[in-house]
Amino acid sequence: MINNKKNIETEVRFINVDIDKLKNVLSMLKAKDLKENLLKETIFYDKNLKWREEGKFIRLRKINEKSYLTYKHHKESSISGAEEIEVEINNYAIMKLLLSKIGLISYREQEKLRHTFILDDVIIDIDKWPSLPAYVEIESDSVVKIKRITKKLNLQWKDAIFEDAKIIIEKYYGIPVSKLKFFTFKKIG
Repeated sequence: MINNKKNIETEVRFINVDIDKLKNVLSMLKAKDLKENLLKETIFYDKNLKWREEGKFIRLRKINEKSYLTYKHHKESSISGAEEIEVEINNYAIMKLLLSKIGLISYREQEKLRHTFILDDVIIDIDKWPSLPAYVEIESDSVVKIKRITKKLNLQWKDAIFEDAKIIIEKYYGIPVSKLKFFTFKKIG
C-alpha cells in the first residue's frame, strides 16, 4: 500500500516464521484470503547498471492476467525507505519490448509464490521464492497499522526486517540474486 502523496511504500518483513501457525492465526482473525498466486517478474536497470548500486529498478510483473509496471527506489533500509510508483498495464510482452527499445537492460527474470491476506486494511503477504523458506511481508499506509497487525499476528517487532527482498535473499539466505539472470522455480543462475 502506497502513501500516494509521496509514493512511499510502508512495509516490513519477518523471516523464520512458522507459516502454518501464522495462517491459523489469520484464519481465526477472519482475514480475507486472496489465495496464492505465481508472480512473474522482469527486473530492468539502466544500461550502465548504475541503478543496481543505487537501489533503483523498473519491475515488470505479471499476476494471472494482470500486469504492472513499477519504478522502485530503495533509498534506505527503513519501514518507509522505498519510493514506489506503479501502474497497471495491458500487455506485458509489449511493455518488455518498449523498455528494451528505450535502452533499459532486461537484467533478471524472477518468480515467487505470493499468498495474500488482508486484515484490518493491512496486506499480509507470504512470499515463497525459489529455494528459500517462505517469509512474511506486511504492508500498509501507516506504521501504526503495521505495528498493530504485527502484534495481532503474534510477531515480535524486534524481529522486523526493514530491508528489501533482494537484500534479505542475499544477506540472510546467501543467494547472490543481484548477480543472477534467472531466479525462477525452473532455473537459477
